Amino acid sequence: MAAKILDGEAFATRLHRETSARVAKLKARGTVPGLVFIRVGEDPASRAYVSRKEKRAQEVGISSRTLVLPASTPLHSLLKEIDALNADPKVHGILIQSPLPPALPNDLVYAHVSPAKDVDGFHPVNFGKLLLGDPTGFLPCTPAGILEILRLGEIPTAGKHAVVVGRGQIVGRPLALLLARKGPGADCTVTLAHSRTAHLSEITRQADILVAALGRPLFLQQEHVKPGATVIDVGVNRLADPADPRGYRLVGDVDFASVRSVAGAITPNPGGVGPMTIALLLSNTARAAEDFSR
Repeated sequence: MAAKILDGEAFATRLHRETSARVAKLKARGTVPGLVFIRVGEDPASRAYVSRKEKRAQEVGISSRTLVLPASTPLHSLLKEIDALNADPKVHGILIQSPLPPALPNDLVYAHVSPAKDVDGFHPVNFGKLLLGDPTGFLPCTPAGILEILRLGEIPTAGKHAVVVGRGQIVGRPLALLLARKGPGADCTVTLAHSRTAHLSEITRQADILVAALGRPLFLQQEHVKPGATVIDVGVNRLADPADPRGYRLVGDVDFASVRSVAGAITPNPGGVGPMTIALLLSNTARAAEDFSR
């Protein structure tokens, strides 16, 4: 029996409706939520992704714009732009689009955004609140989106063994913390694995919930998955494909074709985690505006 498809597009549409209603209430009180994307350089994938985010923001009623800076922008100039946005009362959310040029230190740039406007959840203050279980911080959008997929997909989590493959600070580590939290939508026993984990397939086959977030195309195969497990594919990878006009196609970290025949539920890719990441970004922006207007 084929796996249940966890349709991120459909789930995201539900969240967008909720965010749109919140935005309408804010506007009725005189507050228009504002979101600014900062893109440094002309990376084609970043350009397309920011455009998609901005379109969704406008659809739910959030005022959004993109500040585009040349790849040669020095650090002090970028930080000055962030300072201006931090001080602007019409801007409630600031998102630094990755990747940044190599000369710009990611950690320093992310930490310069006001924690109250860090709707991506990357500021050390917000990450610290996540670690402490403090609900006043912003959660990083992709891990929070995965929790929403599990909730809306009616996937039980309490007492389940979750294996997260990938230890990055954007997805793997924060997601492991969130799944292990006490409360609804969590209460998992969590194993955080990675590409150098010995006997990886033996560990992943123990997972009731298996998350692939290591950035390796089609890495997880059928033999990595326990029958009936829920599989969440976070990866976005380019795979050479002469038949595609672009010369490549986008694939996840999971071999969807083989894994769906053994999994109990699975996210498609594209159409799974990506739309939910954007949905949580917009939800965070609405919340930032709500906090500001109180």
